[in-house]
Amino acid sequence: MIYKVYYQETKKRNPQRETTQALYLEAATEVDARVLVEDNTKFNIEFIEPLEGNFLDYEQKNPEYQLTEFNK
Repeated sequence: MIYKVYYQETKKRNPQRETTQALYLEAATEVDARVLVEDNTKFNIEFIEPLEGNFLDYEQKNPEYQLTEFNK
């Protein structure tokens, strides 16, 4: 499944909506998605959203859509 992960680049500051960023990744579960991001970045995860059906189709039309892959 594809997940959209909303995050802040640092854990040192309180989250601000204006600085929230997102990445897309493929994982078996939401927990796996969280572990992938936490193990490979220093990001402060705000929210993880599963994408499927029309929601996934919509996101894939966004020019910024690109699946993030982490080296294992």
